[in-house]
Formats: sequence, C-alpha cells, structure tokens
Amino acid sequence: MENILTSFIKSQSSLILFFLLIFSILILTKGADLTIDGVISLASFTRIPKIVISATIVSLGTTMPEAFVSVMAAWEGNPDLSLGNGVGSIIADTGLIMGLICVLAKVPVNKFILNVTGWIQVGVATLLVLLCFSFLIFFQKPMVFRWVGFLFLFLLFIYMWFSYKWSKRLSMYFSDEKEEGSLLGILWIIIGLLGVILGAKVLIPTAVEISLRMHIPNDVVAATMVALGTSLPELSTAIAAIKKGYPEIMVGNIVGADILNCLFVIGASAAATPLFISKNFYVLHFPFLLFILYSFRLFIFINKDGYFKRWQGMWLLCSYIVYLLLQYAI
Repeated sequence: MENILTSFIKSQSSLILFFLLIFSILILTKGADLTIDGVISLASFTRIPKIVISATIVSLGTTMPEAFVSVMAAWEGNPDLSLGNGVGSIIADTGLIMGLICVLAKVPVNKFILNVTGWIQVGVATLLVLLCFSFLIFFQKPMVFRWVGFLFLFLLFIYMWFSYKWSKRLSMYFSDEKEEGSLLGILWIIIGLLGVILGAKVLIPTAVEISLRMHIPNDVVAATMVALGTSLPELSTAIAAIKKGYPEIMVGNIVGADILNCLFVIGASAAATPLFISKNFYVLHFPFLLFILYSFRLFIFINKDGYFKRWQGMWLLCSYIVYLLLQYAI
C-alpha cells in the first residue's frame, strides 16, 4: 500500500501535488478536531477523565499504523526500522511535541494521573533499555528476542486492563463535567483517527516529493519531514487539544503513545521476529530515550504549581534537536 501511494504521488504534476498537500492538511486538521470532540463527548458521558481516554483509546489509535509498519518491517528483514520506529516515536512525542506545546501553551500537570501513567511510561522504556544492554554485556547478543516481545505484549494487556479498572474507579471522583456527552463520542474518535492517519499518510510522501523537486537535499528531508511524519498524528491531536482548551488530552495522548510504542509497537515487532540492535541504539538512541523521558518525569515532580514551564518545553525541544543533529555526526 505504501509503495502504491508513493508511486502515485511521484507520477503527479507539481500543481496536483500542491493541491494534494492542502487537501491532506485539511483532512488531518478535521480528523484531529473530531478526535478531540469525541474524547470530550465520551468523557462527559462516562465521567472518565479525558486524560485517561486519551492515554488509552486515542493513543492506541495513533500508534496502530506504526505497529503494522514495524511488524511488516520486521518480517521483511528490517529490524532497525522496527526498533527505530518505536524508539524514535517515543523520543519525538516527548521531546518534539511535548516540548513544542509547553513552549506555546500553558500545560497543566495532572499529578493524580501522571504519577501513575508517567512512571509506567518511564518504567517500560527503562526495562527495554536494561534488557538490551544486558543481552549485549552478558551474552554478547545485541538482540530483542521473541520472548521479550511476548513479555511486552503481556505487559500491554496488563496495562490496558489496569487502565480500564482504574478509569472506572476514577469516574467516581471526576464528576465535574458540565457538557452533555454521548456514546457517539466513540464514533467521532474512530472517524477522527482515520482522518488523522489518512492525512498523515498522504501528507508526508507528498511533502517529501515536493521538497525533492525543489532540490532540497535528501538528508534535510529525512531529518525534518520524514522524522516529523512518524509523530504527525500525535502532533495534530495535540494542537487540536490545545486549540479547544483541553491540554490534558494532549498530555494523556503523549504519555499513552509512549507506553504503547514500547509495549505494542516494539513488542509486536519482536514477537514476530527477533530484532537485531545496531551500535547506534546503544550510543545514541537509548541514551536520548532515557534522558528525555527522565527529564519529563523530573518536570512532573518539581512543578508544584501544577503547570509545565516554558523553559522545560525548551529543554525537551532542544534535546530533540540535538538528538536529530547527532544522528548525522555518529
């Protein structure tokens, strides 16, 4: 499907590509708006906090395409792509998106929820890194074995079950919703996520093709548009959440997406076939993964007034920029 879409885009004139670019942006934006409206409606109907819904249902939707791509890449003998897709998305979600939104808006810190999901976010990533380093140091095997993939999928089941039970308990304490909601919120979330995914799938190869026709270097395209494309669904829903005045949805989506990228994307890929770990993961990707996640965890802890600071957003954003630049220095 990816090859068919790429071939179709390459065969079009620049004028058609321009209109296709605008069309995909409109679909992406409208899809993000519908997703946030669906979260608000469903949260109002069920009395489940928006941050919980965004950390589970929405995050699962935005990471589903990455999971399919990663599993297929693993089957086709591209384990670097599978592992890199999961790890790179976590770094981009927390460094790029969380950092950018904290710079542009006043983002609340819901410690009641983030003190649980935030530790899961850091914990599963730390477990992944510790296992990978252990296999290298003690067994000289830089691999993510299949049993690790099945372990992560089991932990995913535990996480989703825990989130369900926890959300039911939280609904008794979060009864301050003023809007009238509906179970139709689930339908809006599904339609919205389909729009976000479709828009992102069309936007990125279109933008890349236009850039190449404008003779922008390949490495610049790869470091910007392609890198951004892996996190475009999360970014679009984050912007829509901020625009509609519900930044907690954005935070929940990012934290949930990080957890699912580790347990679902990497777990499903490793369960399909063992993933070989190249040197760059040990010297660059894993260290930055932990650095950015633990920075975010620290910010949750120190923000006593209940809001993320602009300088903290700059810290995360600059960390992501350094990470991108170092990829071409190693």
